[in-house]
Amino acid sequence: MDVRELFHLYEERKREIKERMRYFKTTDPREELAFCLCTPQSKAKRCWEAVEELSRNDKLNAPPEEIAEILQSRVRFHNTKARRIAEAINLDISQLPQDPVQARDWLVDNIKGLGMKEASHFLRNIGLGEDVAILDRHILKNMKEFGVIDSVPRSLNAKSYLTIEEKMREFAQETGIPLAELDLLLWSLETGEIFK
Repeated sequence: MDVRELFHLYEERKREIKERMRYFKTTDPREELAFCLCTPQSKAKRCWEAVEELSRNDKLNAPPEEIAEILQSRVRFHNTKARRIAEAINLDISQLPQDPVQARDWLVDNIKGLGMKEASHFLRNIGLGEDVAILDRHILKNMKEFGVIDSVPRSLNAKSYLTIEEKMREFAQETGIPLAELDLLLWSLETGEIFK
């Protein structure tokens, strides 16, 4: 696929992507925080199923053991992630800086289990992170295929994350596809759907 085909695909999926972006502005930050804490090394859909069950059963504020019971069959490292959810679930998002990059730094510094990717994901999923990139393996693979990066790094430290994020931001400007929407589009290339 070349850039013209990517833009054509964006035009096809634009309405659905824009609807998803509007939906993010209405989400429950506690659910999105729990979701983003669950996603490392686990499948996003399974994590979301677990979070929906936590929410349905009023367990987002439960002790870690009760959270872990629900995560157990769906999320890797469920005990650790349950503890992290219990510690972070009452985050007051009014404390977050308005600037998305500063907000991400605050989250990484203050929430155990949120790295650059997860903090970016959380911000985007609550409608505050339209200018930060969620550099997961799907996105990195596509960035390589489009020639934005030379290779997919095995791991990302903060410096390399910011370097690749800037390249993705430039690619978004070149294609005319907003950064947060580009993320959803590239993720859909891999999975076939617009999700989270």
